[in-house]
Amino acid sequence: MNYIDTHAHIDGKEFDADRSEVLQRAREAGCVAIGLPAIDLESSKRVLQLAEEHKGFLYPMVGLHPEEVKADWQEQLDAIHSLLISTLKPQLSIGEVGLDFYWSREFEKEQLEAFEQQVEWSVETGLPLMIHCRKAQNEMVALLRRYEGRLPGGVFHCFTGNEREAEELLRFPGFVLGIGGVSTFKSSHLPQVLPAVVPLDRIVLETDSPYMAPVPCRGQRNEPALVTHIISRLAQAYGISEEELALHTSRNAARVLGIS
Repeated sequence: MNYIDTHAHIDGKEFDADRSEVLQRAREAGCVAIGLPAIDLESSKRVLQLAEEHKGFLYPMVGLHPEEVKADWQEQLDAIHSLLISTLKPQLSIGEVGLDFYWSREFEKEQLEAFEQQVEWSVETGLPLMIHCRKAQNEMVALLRRYEGRLPGGVFHCFTGNEREAEELLRFPGFVLGIGGVSTFKSSHLPQVLPAVVPLDRIVLETDSPYMAPVPCRGQRNEPALVTHIISRLAQAYGISEEELALHTSRNAARVLGIS
């Protein structure tokens, strides 16, 4: 059974000691590709380098994460844009970008401006978006609607919402929902929400490594090899085999993010 992890921060310091072993375990578990989101200029450089070292397995993204939008956000964004243009290629994505008002709204205006600029990059280049949204769906949807019909698509990362929120996001053609370890938590309503309103061709798998490890590894460092637990839970929820679930989600990832 082969699968794709569309979102793993393998460039992070959490993997400095055993990155090669983590990638090897992923391959052994059936992972055939991993999407590498960036969070700022330095991580954008790192994921591009890692992807160059592991062509055909690691797929890079560049962008400014909303939690990294600080006083120097425009300088960061300008430098990331230069990096994007200089490395423009089909199997590149823009991410992890979006809005996050969970902890603070101190930089709300700046987050909105940074997100809109990166949405415009996507429209201009045709590259897909990896969108992070926390406690800001109304604002995110309102902004994206201004670009409806021009967005190339992408992933709404780490979806944990209800049926109404899922339906609202799926109104954007070309976008899919990224489903991760939260779906395996006892308190999660995703096993009920997803089969009710989300077709199999609108979900992709993700870990968000090193965060949010699935049950039975909750609390541990997450890594792409653990996607198998997510596959098992979602296959059960949709009433299909694990192989079929993995096949559908891999096709979706390849279509949306240009992963081959």
